[in-house]
Amino acid sequence: MKGDRVEIVIDAGDSTRTYEVVATRAGRRVDVTHRRGVVEVTEVTRGGTTVRTARFMAARVLALVEHPAPRGARSGDEKPRVSAA
Repeated sequence: MKGDRVEIVIDAGDSTRTYEVVATRAGRRVDVTHRRGVVEVTEVTRGGTTVRTARFMAARVLALVEHPAPRGARSGDEKPRVSAA
């Protein structure tokens, strides 16, 4: 969903670096995969097409924080209104 973002903090030797991958348009999402010593963060469209990818060596990743976009109240969550007669 637009606004989802993933923050990645890596060890850059003498300091740390922070990277962000953000779902920039409506209908896009951010996927995180971890395989064979590599952490991959990808922005993906509804149809599954990759828009951008960030790859990091897993040994260098200090933190990976997922920040979901704030979700609005769903239409079924509203309380019924009671009118005073």
